[in-house]
Amino acid sequence: MSRRRAKNLDDEAIKRIVEILDGWSGVLSWQALIEQVQARLQSKYTRQALHRHERIRLAFEKTKERLANPGKKQRDPADLVRVPAGRISRLEAENDRLQQENDRLLEQFVRWAYNAHTRGLDEAFLNRPLPPVDRRPTKQAAPGRRQ
Repeated sequence: MSRRRAKNLDDEAIKRIVEILDGWSGVLSWQALIEQVQARLQSKYTRQALHRHERIRLAFEKTKERLANPGKKQRDPADLVRVPAGRISRLEAENDRLQQENDRLLEQFVRWAYNAHTRGLDEAFLNRPLPPVDRRPTKQAAPGRRQ
């Protein structure tokens, strides 16, 4: 009996997995993450499939760092009368991760801008709209004929 392949990871699934990591507490391992993902998304992915996506890999590393240094940004729940400490901790982790992701994207943009400049591409050229997508069905060739 063959095993069914899990659905490809799309942007929404990656976002949900990263949110799982943002709220993670306790011991983190790839196997534990795989089990949580399977429980929440009803799809089982391998470590390699998760590790292949940069956002997941970096969120995993950031969560590992956060868990290794618990005294860094942790607040005393007694000080927080109305706001649950878990939510604040999760939002701080998400904020840190998004800040790092934003920094990487800005670095990539600077690199692209430099490369475009060295090839003589100006801002007007780079800001041109994308060509329209042709969504008409492709014509099939007759059997035995090459196109």
